[in-house]
Amino acid sequence: MTNGFIIIDEHDWESTPPEKRDKLMYQTMKSIDLRLQKLEKRPIIDKCFSFAGGVIGGAAAALGIRAGT
Repeated sequence: MTNGFIIIDEHDWESTPPEKRDKLMYQTMKSIDLRLQKLEKRPIIDKCFSFAGGVIGGAAAALGIRAGT
């Protein structure tokens, strides 16, 4: 498991028995669920800063596209 996600290539997936595939899928989904729960519990200030950063980044991109055209 790397960074909370299961990394498996196509060759390994095809050679894995169906029972183990089910367990790998379950572990991956559980890991994603835990990460989403942590993200949803962030303080409101983090969400505000994320929103403000998105607005600033969007405005900068719009200005950059307009200036480049």
